[in-house]
Amino acid sequence: MKAAVLALFAILPLLHAAPPNVVIILADDLGYGDLGCYAHPKFKTPRIDQMAAEGVKMMQFNTPAPFCAPTRASLMTGRQPFRCGMTQNPAPDGGAVADALALPKSEVTLAQVLKSTGYATGMVGKWHLGHKAGSLPTERGFDEYYGIPYSNDMRPVQVLEGTEVAEYPVVQATLTTRYAKRAANFIQRNAKKPFFLYFAEAMPHKPLAASEKNYQKSGAGLYGDALLDLDDSVGAVLDALKQNGVDENTLVLFSSDNGAWFGGSCGGLRGMKGTSWEGGYRVPMIARWPGKIPAGRMNSELAVMMDLFATVLAATGAKMPDDRVLDGRDLMPVLAGDGQSPHEFVFGHQGPKLVTIRDARWKLHLAPAREMALKPGADGKWLDPRAPDGVTILAPFEQYNLDAHPGLKTGVEGAKGLLFDLQADPGEQVDVASKHPEVVKRLQAAFDAMNKDVPVVEEVKRAPYKKP
Repeated sequence: MKAAVLALFAILPLLHAAPPNVVIILADDLGYGDLGCYAHPKFKTPRIDQMAAEGVKMMQFNTPAPFCAPTRASLMTGRQPFRCGMTQNPAPDGGAVADALALPKSEVTLAQVLKSTGYATGMVGKWHLGHKAGSLPTERGFDEYYGIPYSNDMRPVQVLEGTEVAEYPVVQATLTTRYAKRAANFIQRNAKKPFFLYFAEAMPHKPLAASEKNYQKSGAGLYGDALLDLDDSVGAVLDALKQNGVDENTLVLFSSDNGAWFGGSCGGLRGMKGTSWEGGYRVPMIARWPGKIPAGRMNSELAVMMDLFATVLAATGAKMPDDRVLDGRDLMPVLAGDGQSPHEFVFGHQGPKLVTIRDARWKLHLAPAREMALKPGADGKWLDPRAPDGVTILAPFEQYNLDAHPGLKTGVEGAKGLLFDLQADPGEQVDVASKHPEVVKRLQAAFDAMNKDVPVVEEVKRAPYKKP
């Protein structure tokens, strides 16, 4: 009897332990090689580097699509973009179809799941899963929202407070700093209850902008300046957790929605945002949870954005409806120990179609790799119709152009059926399909099995964007 009583007292603290808080910080267009802790030689990111030193840094973390909205949809639903109906980007200035795009009402968001279990839910930053009435964050599970609901170069660039316009035009030089203050304030106001904060940063998506504190201070151009602001904002969130006494009970996840744009770095990978080369899909991911995730670890297990959804469910004990397929898997055994990847394969989208499959070593292209088809003008530069104009888009005019490509542009020409050994050739330079037909056969069979679930949907062909 005495032993049973002692055992009961031993588990009582566990029974009454507060549910963990969750913070997801998602950078916009942050490349695989953009951070100091991912070996960039010039960009300075000391607070993010510190976060990596205090947690685990994933080296083979992927997005399911090489651009914004599909990846964000997978994060919020735990499902492949083709399953959750979000395979292209909403855009208020992209024509009627793009303007109407939104995450289907039938999808259940991570915010809705956590809110149903008693969590306070707040979002700061870029939503990009629908910007019309009924589709905004406060209508999809978040108690509060502050941010630009799509990309910071899509007109009209305006900040919403809930569902109302709070600022137009937007002073983008101060945006990252203001976002960080809102995020820290949310933590402060909700420190005595379980909370979920989704902090979707604006930077380093174009147009790049930086605060007076960091503008022209990095020594690495405007991109480096914007990263200093990004780094400061991550630091502000981590500081807020400590100042409010919830650091030990908070899982913080940091990643990016896709690879880098011009001016950034894909860390020696081929391609960039928008392409189906590795530079479009592979991104940084850092996880920190004192006492739960050991410090100073680097992990090369294969993982994908939907896993963050499943990991949060596992960490919080929240339950999803069992009427749908979830593609994400719990990463806690990988993050906290020596667990193996829960995935044998990871797939890559382009629009509504799957076009790549990879495992821990090999990557097969099932369609010719898409490139960024931006036509230069007579001066060799691309004229961005969504560039800062000093009236509707307020940001520095010295934005990056085609001569600042973030990834490799060399290698075999893109074609259907290319196979790359990513361990020996991470830059996808040499096709080895003819040398490894058994690998091609195995990957093709796995691709075909998944592809049976993909609905046949034609990609919307949009006319080139023209400034209003």
